[in-house]
Amino acid sequence: MGYKPLDLDGKVAVVVGGSSGIGKTIALGLAQAGADVVASARRMELVNALADEIESLGRKSLRVSCDVADRASLEKLLSACIESFGKIDILVNAAGITKRAPTLDFAESDWNHIFDTNLTGTLRACQIFGRHMIERRYGRIISIASMGTFLGLFEVAAYSASKSGLGSLTKSLAIEWARYGVCVNAIAPGYFLTALNQKLLTGTGRGHELLMRTPMQRFGKVEELIGATVFLASDAAAFVTGIILPVDGGVLASGVNQ
Repeated sequence: MGYKPLDLDGKVAVVVGGSSGIGKTIALGLAQAGADVVASARRMELVNALADEIESLGRKSLRVSCDVADRASLEKLLSACIESFGKIDILVNAAGITKRAPTLDFAESDWNHIFDTNLTGTLRACQIFGRHMIERRYGRIISIASMGTFLGLFEVAAYSASKSGLGSLTKSLAIEWARYGVCVNAIAPGYFLTALNQKLLTGTGRGHELLMRTPMQRFGKVEELIGATVFLASDAAAFVTGIILPVDGGVLASGVNQ
């Protein structure tokens, strides 16, 4: 067989916040591309169920919970992965939360909680797993950004600000760690239907506006994020770092659609 740079055979991937939604889909996509995948999150029953799915694809996995707000739990996850696999090649940061409310009265505690998960939590994972990658002089880090990284989204200021910060963090780590063979990128999903937002977007004014702003005139399917992730996780992307790759059906290109 010839060299196939998009294959992830022999790679070990960790997906933090990987037990449901986008994280779960990406974890399974990486496994289908050939990687052994450890998908970790807070809820152990979901971690166990997803590990079963990954193993059913013929890949190896582990059953370890973690919380991005708890540095010790991330260090425990790193240790478990190194003990079982000897290395980690790929880190996907998929943990994220949001809350919709007018910014004028937005509680500071909610603001801090969203930032601690979406931005500082990503930093914690990058520091802990990034040190291992720098020592090995190889790594692929992929975080999940948002349209809110680029655009103002009504009544989700904390979420959008945290994701905007995530875009900046991605670029900062990319230029610091490039010399060590560690590529740091992000994917910015457009408007996707998930179990969490289905009621908010199906048949609602907000959902109608999002469709109007999407030139493809439909919501994304979470499986459509797999290709971009596999590319950025692979050796095909060895000279790609510091980018935020939109997978958005044309949202960011859109000015007037009719």
